[in-house]
Amino acid sequence: MHPIIAIVFLPLIAAIVAGLANKAVPSVFAKAITTGALFISCALSWPIFLGFVGGTAETSVIPVLQWVQSGSLDFDWALRVDTLTAVMLVVITTVSALVHLYSWGYMDEDPDQPRFFAYLSLFTFAMLMLVTADNLVQMFFGWEGVGLASYLLIGFWFKKPSANAAAIKAFVVNRVGDLGFMLGIFGTFWVFGTVSIPEILEAAPSMSGSSIGFLGMRVQTMDVLCILLFIGAMGKSAQLGLHTWLPDAMEGPTPVSALIHAATMVTAGVFMVCRLSPMFEAAPVALGVVTFIGAATCIFAATVGTTQWDIKRVIAYSTCSQLGYMFFAAGVGAYGAAMFHLFTHAFFKALLFLGAGSVIHAMHHEQDMRYYGALRKEIPLTFWAMLAGTLAITGVGVYHLGLGFAGFWSKDAIIEVAFARGTELGMFAFWMGVFAALLTSFYSWRLMFLTFWGKPRWADSEHIQHAVHHGHDEPEDHNPAAQEDAGHDVRHDVPSPNYNAGTGGYHPHESPLTMLIPLGLLSIGAVLAGQFFAPAFLDSAAFWNGSIFYNEPLIHAMHAVPYLVKYAAFIVMLLGLAIAWFAYIKNTSIPGKAVEQLGPVYRFLYSKWYFDELYHYLFVVPAFWLGRQFWKLGDIGTIDRFGPNGVAWIVEKGSVGARKFQTGYLYSYALVMLLGLVAAITWVLF
Repeated sequence: MHPIIAIVFLPLIAAIVAGLANKAVPSVFAKAITTGALFISCALSWPIFLGFVGGTAETSVIPVLQWVQSGSLDFDWALRVDTLTAVMLVVITTVSALVHLYSWGYMDEDPDQPRFFAYLSLFTFAMLMLVTADNLVQMFFGWEGVGLASYLLIGFWFKKPSANAAAIKAFVVNRVGDLGFMLGIFGTFWVFGTVSIPEILEAAPSMSGSSIGFLGMRVQTMDVLCILLFIGAMGKSAQLGLHTWLPDAMEGPTPVSALIHAATMVTAGVFMVCRLSPMFEAAPVALGVVTFIGAATCIFAATVGTTQWDIKRVIAYSTCSQLGYMFFAAGVGAYGAAMFHLFTHAFFKALLFLGAGSVIHAMHHEQDMRYYGALRKEIPLTFWAMLAGTLAITGVGVYHLGLGFAGFWSKDAIIEVAFARGTELGMFAFWMGVFAALLTSFYSWRLMFLTFWGKPRWADSEHIQHAVHHGHDEPEDHNPAAQEDAGHDVRHDVPSPNYNAGTGGYHPHESPLTMLIPLGLLSIGAVLAGQFFAPAFLDSAAFWNGSIFYNEPLIHAMHAVPYLVKYAAFIVMLLGLAIAWFAYIKNTSIPGKAVEQLGPVYRFLYSKWYFDELYHYLFVVPAFWLGRQFWKLGDIGTIDRFGPNGVAWIVEKGSVGARKFQTGYLYSYALVMLLGLVAAITWVLF
């Protein structure tokens, strides 16, 4: 049996067993079987990946069963294993296995642990099904599977209204993107006559330049198909316009955030674009759309991340921004660079999310960084892990020394390749990428300084004391008055100067070993993943072996860009670090003054560019108005009026008339019978 069968189906079996057993057995049973299955899948995935790195593995397709035979639509359920699949296998199984282990400690007090671990494994199975798809229908099956599982995980604490609202929002927004994805699949089948991915990619170059009728116009066939497919990617990967679900998804448990936003669901769109890269290469307009949307998302999310004080939301917007890098890399034709950043990002972003979860665990589920401070001495292991992740995401490294953390190798390569592309959109992406790198450094170090340096603002925090004494599992929405009472100026992103931190109160504690081991392993990936695998991902066409479109001249041009371009990301990283240090360590009055001076700009960024408000008035309000009209005029005014209520009225009035004949006298009944008989005879005769 090919190991891919075990890799894909072990998480499904574990999810079914844990879900059906639920509370009938001890929680440790569900945790052990799901975590064990994921570690086995992870152990089987790495040799496959390393085989492709070493050049000893070959592309293979393993049939599972016959699926659909209907006219010209004929395809099987098969698992495709090539380089692109192998990359995703190690990313998904490694992060998922570590998230499972981490959840042993983080979810230890939750009474619904079997359900949680079953959802995690179900999510992993759906994602594995997506990346091993050999046809578009199977990919769509996995695509919708991760959507369902993410809905269940985001709304895991279903007794919280905010968690339910976040889960519904994620589900609805992704349905918008999925409509585009479905139309793209339908159109692809109509044009190519097949849903087999290898057959479509082989025929795609010959379709370049052909046109098709669409919305009453003649347009380029491949541009229409690829833009529709990319709309699906925009929803799943939270690109600008369909991004609004991602920060709200932080309502789920922190391990869910790491699993969904680090390595799996949000990278599905990037994977899909790279898998179908020969199609996109035949669609220049679609590639331009991908480049622009990716670059715009990159800068949008970075600007918003600079103003947030919820530690998980900062990292969530960071994810959105990093996905923008991946997409504009694919848009300029550097699919290998896009996948390389996906690979390295999985390690350092999972590390940052799980590290944030360790901080939240230490602070009794407090997520507001204004209640943190001076934690590096209280939780030193978490501090060093978070520091490794921050060095990785900010791209610390020196080009001439050939040394750097993971983000240095992948993110800097994307910035360089955008410049090397030389087009107007390429230069736009380059400048947006450089500016976003500056903001990334600023908000990442701001997070570190607010959390681990400064004064211990948690020592006498009434908010945390209230949570400790009342045993809150998750924080409620913050009350501005309570924040003022706790010694914080809610108008600014800094502690109030009137706040006097004491030494008593709640004391933070380091996380258990089950949470620290995943942090340690992910730290290794954040430090070394880029260093070890950059040559294969960026410079080896043999490594990719035809699994993506590899533009070798563009990669050569990337290495030949001026040194100032190569050091651009490093320079702005240092600038962002310096600004954050000066504002949050050297002179903590600066952020408050900046907010006062830039009030409208700050409110615009803090309010996430008012996308939620815009969508509320454009879509939510009209939808509710339309729903009320259907309810009042259609349901109550028409259906109920002439249906159940109307029939009931007729029966009621008829019964009133019928009661008048119920006199109890025999001659009355005889008279009625006689009249009825006369009426019947008259009807027959005339």
